[in-house]
Amino acid sequence: MSEPLLQVEHLKKYYPIERKWFGKQGAVVKAVDDISFSVMQGETFGLVGESGCGKSTTGRALLRLIEPTGGQVRFDGTELTALSAKELRMKRRDMQIVFQDPFSSLDPRHTVQRILEEPLIVHGIGDRQERQRMIRELTDVVGLAQSHLQRYPHQFSGGQRQRIGIARALSLRPKLIVADEPVSALDVSIQSQVINLLQDLQEEFGLTYLFIAHDLSVVKHISDRIAVMYLGRIVEIAEKDKLYSAPRHPYTQALLSAVPEPDPDMRRARILLQGEVPSPADAPVGCAFHTRCPKVMDICRARRPELAETGEGHLAACHLYPDTLQEDERIHS
Repeated sequence: MSEPLLQVEHLKKYYPIERKWFGKQGAVVKAVDDISFSVMQGETFGLVGESGCGKSTTGRALLRLIEPTGGQVRFDGTELTALSAKELRMKRRDMQIVFQDPFSSLDPRHTVQRILEEPLIVHGIGDRQERQRMIRELTDVVGLAQSHLQRYPHQFSGGQRQRIGIARALSLRPKLIVADEPVSALDVSIQSQVINLLQDLQEEFGLTYLFIAHDLSVVKHISDRIAVMYLGRIVEIAEKDKLYSAPRHPYTQALLSAVPEPDPDMRRARILLQGEVPSPADAPVGCAFHTRCPKVMDICRARRPELAETGEGHLAACHLYPDTLQEDERIHS
């Protein structure tokens, strides 16, 4: 099997909310709490979970847009966390991001021409004439007219602004694009256009996506494999068909039971979770989901389950599965 393009191991991002006293660590918010996953070349890896679970923080931390607290991020054979600022800047040609809000991520003082040209200038790509040619190609690829180049972001619709953001991410011909909820701020009618555009671009340019979203139907449509996050932790990873047909983790089961069924004659048993999501500043001991889990056991309250194989390519962090429990006992022995 080929090596992953992106390998994330034990990634953590903690935000201090209290000052240290006498050398003791104050309270922290564990936005991303020791997660590991890999993304293969040409794959679309979906990352889903409810708001506040750490999805966007994960995407930004692995690109070092925010500095991780701990862990390793290996991209295309290079350990990103060990790079200097200059080395990281060069590596960012191969890693780009499409942000959630297509308006706030674009400079309102710049024309589309300037927005698309800026990454090329920063990385010293081409002379002015060559950059103009590349920009014209980009606008054609993402479905924008040449006449749009002299307009400003506020003169476009949300879908058009997101196309500009995608064109900017493509300008450096990256290998990996982190798509941070790229369609959540758009109307449903526009979402499908942007999703189809992303798929077409992936096929044309051989892109790899880390696709972050909370809409399970969108993630199923575009992803090859999916990871489910809860309270800063990954609780399940599987191929999309396996995850949707036979979810292992009780949280994933509850999430999927809430997806609307388009067939009015089909009834699905809804799993209603009790209580509220705990604060990441005071996460429960053991499994983070045990305060709301309908299948909770005593061990769930005492020991955090490790993400382990529960079937071919299907991983879950849950004590319900003997293989997971054995792995957990081996690690703690």
